[in-house]
Amino acid sequence: YLAPSRAKAETAIDTFVEKYRAKYGPAVECLIKDREALLTFFDFPAEHWVHLRTSNPIESVFATVRHRTERTKGSLSPKTARLMVFKLIDAASKTWRRLKGTNQLPKVIAGVKFTDGIEVSPTAESHAA
Repeated sequence: YLAPSRAKAETAIDTFVEKYRAKYGPAVECLIKDREALLTFFDFPAEHWVHLRTSNPIESVFATVRHRTERTKGSLSPKTARLMVFKLIDAASKTWRRLKGTNQLPKVIAGVKFTDGIEVSPTAESHAA
């Protein structure tokens, strides 16, 4: 379940905590402890959400490399091992998905604020003060 906004995600977490705290106490406490980190997701552009939800992009990249290097353990010199790892990663990179919302990256790097995936204009905040 992907909540469309931070407020709905907060409500979903609260409901989950009420329902499962007695049965799964330690897991629920972990969820409560990491609540802010989990909800940081909403502070990025909505176009990036599909990429942020991935479980472990680095592990999937290096799984092939680890599999091949374990099979050839001891039969390679350090130089040929580096070359093999480079070529494996180079070949794997051809199948990587392109990032969506690359036009938003300069804004994220510049520190532009996003709320529920939508850019917050600084002029609206300055008029309120």
